[in-house]
Amino acid sequence: MILYEYPFNERIRTYLRLEHMFQRLGELMARTDALDHHFALATIFEVMDVGARADLKSDVLKDLEKQKQVLNGYRGNPAIATQVLDRIIAQIDRCSDELTHLSGKAGQVLTENDWLMSIRSRIGIPGGTCEFDLPAYFAWQHHPAERRQSDLQSWAACLAPLAESINLLLKMLRDSGSPQKMMAVGGQFQQNLPQGRTFQLLRLSLPHELGLIPEISGNRLLVSIRMMGQEADQRLHPSGKDCTFELTLCS
Repeated sequence: MILYEYPFNERIRTYLRLEHMFQRLGELMARTDALDHHFALATIFEVMDVGARADLKSDVLKDLEKQKQVLNGYRGNPAIATQVLDRIIAQIDRCSDELTHLSGKAGQVLTENDWLMSIRSRIGIPGGTCEFDLPAYFAWQHHPAERRQSDLQSWAACLAPLAESINLLLKMLRDSGSPQKMMAVGGQFQQNLPQGRTFQLLRLSLPHELGLIPEISGNRLLVSIRMMGQEADQRLHPSGKDCTFELTLCS
């Protein structure tokens, strides 16, 4: 199965992008090759670019507080395990506290490192980090892998509170939905969304062997999905085949 996700608003779109970059950063830092560490550093700079949004930190804190209030509303419910509820609320409190005490925007402390900023200014230029442009960076890439990993971990540490908060919010959002089997008749599917609920994320699971790619569009009223197939010309063409898939709407 291939899982596709479609955000219904810009805030969740930003969270998904950050989650994608944090996952990539974790995989690249765990490796030992200098080229992997180059792209790990590039990913740190990408996170800083996205985190430069003035309202990102406040949005995350507001969402954490909102989730906490929702969970506190379940207290006293006999169907809810109190220990599990307390553990999740404690995790929210910890994320909120760590993010609150984080100085400035994501990665702002790294902007005080002139050496890192010299790399950041050139890493977006094609071939801009060659040894004759940045000899000190070239020398760093020849350090032992353990030293490079230690440096990367210390630089990424200032992003950890944001990463943990984003991961927690997205996990809780995904857990709010229940998958349902659906049918795209002739490769087309449309569904009116229930009124009175604000959905933030759509998740679609499609069997890989079908060779289909969903084109998803949606708003607060309607979801539309068109199944596409990639032909020999490498272009996407509408599929006229019936197919089943799993759809999850998360609020």
